[in-house]
Amino acid sequence: MATISLCMIVKNESAVLARCLDSIADLMDEIIIVDTGSTDNTKEIAAQYTSRIYDFKWTSDFSAARNFSFSKATMEYIYTADADEILDDANRERFLRLKDALLPEIEIVQMKYVTQGTFDTVLNAKKEYRPKLFRRLRTFTWIDPIHETVRLTPVTFDSDVEILHCPQSLHSKRDFSIFIKAFEHDGQFSPKIRTMYAKELLKTGDKKDFTDAKPIFQLIFDNDPADDARKEAACVLARIYRMEDNKNEFFKLTMKDMLTTPCAEICYELGTYFVGQRDYAEAVLWFYNAAYETESILDIHTSGDLPLLGLVECYETLLAGEEAKIPSDTALTIQYEMMLDKYREASRDWRMPEET
Repeated sequence: MATISLCMIVKNESAVLARCLDSIADLMDEIIIVDTGSTDNTKEIAAQYTSRIYDFKWTSDFSAARNFSFSKATMEYIYTADADEILDDANRERFLRLKDALLPEIEIVQMKYVTQGTFDTVLNAKKEYRPKLFRRLRTFTWIDPIHETVRLTPVTFDSDVEILHCPQSLHSKRDFSIFIKAFEHDGQFSPKIRTMYAKELLKTGDKKDFTDAKPIFQLIFDNDPADDARKEAACVLARIYRMEDNKNEFFKLTMKDMLTTPCAEICYELGTYFVGQRDYAEAVLWFYNAAYETESILDIHTSGDLPLLGLVECYETLLAGEEAKIPSDTALTIQYEMMLDKYREASRDWRMPEET
């Protein structure tokens, strides 16, 4: 049976830490808690489960804190957990079976992350795989029968363990602050961090968050040669220009996107813009394109329920306007009623993908 070190980084987690540790402590061979500056009784709660508690000065860098926690581990594998995660009974059993059967060549185990409650942190599906269990010491292996080379890609196993994430609030404001500080320090983002920042903005950002992000994504759009980087930046900037009512920049940007492979995010922004202008017939065109003719690259809702609900709003308004006319156009009224029923049903039936 594999041995496992639990490594956690915590700060002011007194409300949830015991719940987390009660669900996983007995599955672990070692528990390491790294505290980044708690002012509540988080460390006192942690002390009920382990004596391996370390202080680490917070530097707005989760990787630095995570690396410090890993440096204290001594078992074969390291399991990372956040304080607002739990394993229920069924997944405790799955974890035990995994621990008993884990092959030594496995270097990373992914587990399904499932958000429960109001604050959804799995953005584009109900569940998503995340790396959670890591071999502490990696063994390098030579591959290929000739011109041999060392295998650099880790051996990854997708397990059936599901981790329940039960956050008490969204962490977006904290995340946005870290994104900005990281960009100010490095002058660039890794592709992963750029995408995550854009996704979180479109999902939870308010006007101030978009204003703070504007110079960053403008710089990416103007200077990054990668098509995917410019595409993601365009989605964020389109939202910003629409919120600013900057029509000139909004249409310059969105029309450029039409010259490439259009994405649902841009079509949805155009539909929302025309609703704001009360041009519902034009909005219908763009919402339809978002829902049926394009794919989303950052926010799956912009190719699903959001444009479908936009179509419902448009046809409700068009129908009400036609019915108010004397005389009304009976054929047009019937057409609007049919479209309204169609998109109401489609919006009710739309579901998030189960997994990514």
